[in-house]
Amino acid sequence: MMIKTKRLNIYPASREQMKCLIQKETSPDLKQAYQEMLDGGQLHLDQWEWYAIWNIELNDGSNKVIGNLSFKGLPEDGITEIGYGMKSEYEGQGYMTEALYAVVKWASVQNGVRLIEAETEENNVASKRVLFKAGFIPNGKMGLEGARYVWKEQRLKLNSNQE
Repeated sequence: MMIKTKRLNIYPASREQMKCLIQKETSPDLKQAYQEMLDGGQLHLDQWEWYAIWNIELNDGSNKVIGNLSFKGLPEDGITEIGYGMKSEYEGQGYMTEALYAVVKWASVQNGVRLIEAETEENNVASKRVLFKAGFIPNGKMGLEGARYVWKEQRLKLNSNQE
């Protein structure tokens, strides 16, 4: 599976790619999170894309991975969370907004998805800007890492279904 945008190819990493990423990761917190994602994906092979790290790659022929994003599984309640990160030299060029919007748009039409959320630290202005540009709005709740956001197109769809 691959999602293509004007400038990017976005695709779930294979198990082998995730194992390599885990081995190379220097942050203990990220190493643990990636391992939990890999373990979850191996328990739910039919839902791999909901546990895998999605590579964000330039589609200029270089195949250079410039960032990644990931869901935190697909819970039974249909509310999934997405997280993301970009290599610093590619920040501020709209790549993350482009990738986040494309993947969230894909996710929003998948079976079992009711709502897509994200979370960012209050002082992370760049991340908040990415969320707003990709169509997220604050939902008024706080999570472990900061303010929580919901993808507004999905929220509008939910509200219209409830009327």
